[in-house]
Amino acid sequence: MYEKEKQQLIDCAREMQRYGLVVLSGGNVSMRMPCGNFLVTPSAMSYDTMTTDDIVLIDAQGNTVEGFRRPTSDKDAILYVFAHRPDIQVILHTHQPYATAVSLVCDELPATLVTIIDEVHSAVKVAPFTPSSDEGMGIATVEYAGDALAVILKHHGVMAYGKNIDQALTAAVYLEEASKTYLAAMSTGRSIPELSERQIAEESAERGYYGQP
Repeated sequence: MYEKEKQQLIDCAREMQRYGLVVLSGGNVSMRMPCGNFLVTPSAMSYDTMTTDDIVLIDAQGNTVEGFRRPTSDKDAILYVFAHRPDIQVILHTHQPYATAVSLVCDELPATLVTIIDEVHSAVKVAPFTPSSDEGMGIATVEYAGDALAVILKHHGVMAYGKNIDQALTAAVYLEEASKTYLAAMSTGRSIPELSERQIAEESAERGYYGQP
């Protein structure tokens, strides 16, 4: 069941590795299914050798519906987000280093770069620390999400999400690139210029000539 979607989760996880958002078996990928259940990656397994048989289908209470692996240990947090944000179809959890570094020195990554505005939709808030595998990760994500497609978890990593895998992965990748740029700017010791609300609105506006029809 859901073989295509299971492979999409694995492919996404491997892309997360390729972009340096996770290493080894860190992080996870999850997807809401039309039946009301959720596909999740298994706990602490290498993405390099993962197959569709390793992906687990769980229900809204975290019970395994299909699969023989133990699901991601973050399932309670993931299910909380899905329950409180019905618009979200895919969630990625990463340990991306530059965004996590931002969490140690800032309360948010401001919308000072066009990639944050275009691909993450807003400044990205830093949520207070909660232990790994705790539902609090999900509670903090919902509380601090705002209009952004990601939340940075202090001392931990990132929760990125969207209407599909492409949107969630794009948000996570551009968040990491923007974090790298912002930290480089901070390292100069000079003040970092901000964009005005008008400039942000202009950048956010639909221009109709980017991408393919």
